[in-house]
Amino acid sequence: MKVVVLTGAGVSAESGVPTFRGSDGLWEGHRVEEVASPRGFARDPQLVHTFYNGRRRKVLEVEPNAAHRALAKLGRARGVELTLVTQNIDDLHERAGSQEVLHMHGELLKARCNRCGAVMPCREDLSRASICTACGGIDCLRPHVVWFGEIPFGLDEIAAAISSADRFVAIGTSGRVYPAASFVSWARECGVPTLELNLEESAASGVFHESRRGPAGELVPAWVEEVISAVKERR
Repeated sequence: MKVVVLTGAGVSAESGVPTFRGSDGLWEGHRVEEVASPRGFARDPQLVHTFYNGRRRKVLEVEPNAAHRALAKLGRARGVELTLVTQNIDDLHERAGSQEVLHMHGELLKARCNRCGAVMPCREDLSRASICTACGGIDCLRPHVVWFGEIPFGLDEIAAAISSADRFVAIGTSGRVYPAASFVSWARECGVPTLELNLEESAASGVFHESRRGPAGELVPAWVEEVISAVKERR
């Protein structure tokens, strides 16, 4: 069984990772374009570094939850071919045991060099004085995350996986961030059954064939067991 799973902020929120963006559109008191856009970084790189340094420290303090662990179990299940796509920039899926996670919005625990393009692990604070370990450049590193106005990673791979999937499931997503919010429509056009697992109704709930409400830490393990049982019955 080929399964494509898309996870959003609702999954990591149960581990204590703040979503940061409030109902007023501000992230920790900053406008989105100030801390999450190429223009904002060019204008005030240290402000952007400070913002992401705080997020990085927070991610290193938290642990995977039951939803992360259940998806790792699904990825190991015999007879299941899982494509795990996440909008989250934390590493909680990997720490739970998932392999080959497709981070469409990048990874907080990595840095990218604006000069040579190298991507490297990053668990420490970044600043304008940080040095690229690949080319030795100074004042050239940025968080390896996708900002507004930039193209997410892996879109062709995601589209191909959805096209050939037996199921598409979105977990903890708002349904407001594109292009991820369009994946369910693409799945339906391809004739793929779709399921939403979310704490509350999302902007895309009406597009899914089925929606279930509740905490990801409860819904996801139960759904994973359903899938594994269904696959066993087919064998």
